[in-house]
Amino acid sequence: MVDVGSGCGLRQGEIVGLAGDTIQLDSDTLRVTTQVKLIRGVAVFAPPKGNKERDVPLPSSVASALRRHMASHPSVAIKLPWGRPDGPLAERRLIFTNTAGGIVWRSNFNALEWKPALAAAGLIPTPGPGEPYASARQHGMHALRHFYASVLLDAGESIKAVSEYLGHSDPAMTLRVYAHLMPSSSERARRALDGLRHGPGTLTAQRGPAGTRHHLLATSSLVGGFFVPGERSFSGVRHGSINVADPHG
Repeated sequence: MVDVGSGCGLRQGEIVGLAGDTIQLDSDTLRVTTQVKLIRGVAVFAPPKGNKERDVPLPSSVASALRRHMASHPSVAIKLPWGRPDGPLAERRLIFTNTAGGIVWRSNFNALEWKPALAAAGLIPTPGPGEPYASARQHGMHALRHFYASVLLDAGESIKAVSEYLGHSDPAMTLRVYAHLMPSSSERARRALDGLRHGPGTLTAQRGPAGTRHHLLATSSLVGGFFVPGERSFSGVRHGSINVADPHG
């Protein structure tokens, strides 16, 4: 679940509602079609927030993690009402289930799995005997979506694309939430030029025949990755080239 949250930016209900019969692990895209949500204490299947299905990039590392998980934990057919507590029953073969083969309840997962893992990593305090973990939104599994968005924006992805991947209704909302994470224009300029001058690229000058313009061909490769402690790492590779013509020699 952590791989999908940090590597694809899904909401917790969308992760719980991920069905093995609706995804193609050999594809480079994950289609988000269903979430599990609670309505008046009743678990139901429903479309993603805003009734918007969406496609998100599927990193090969996440696809591999899902493939391993599904090999050792086959998907389970679950029937829940669709859309409302009294809605028609719908069946999905869920990838993530509890130890009894039922749906993963958010409250149980957060209290029994997620927060103990954060405490073991030293990210939140360990409560005393008989005391619950402190409640804080920033300590919820939703933090993985913020991590996902921050990595994409730091890598130079556009607000529009990140908004689409997150399933936001409006890029302006994404901008309001994540604008502080975007590199400044001067920082982007420094990165681009430092990558060109000092990165693992090449810089060559090619002079054409007499009387023609000089051409400077610069090619650079920027390779960056990130690692979640205790989880698998994955990286992105960006390649860029520029062809600058000098009419004056």
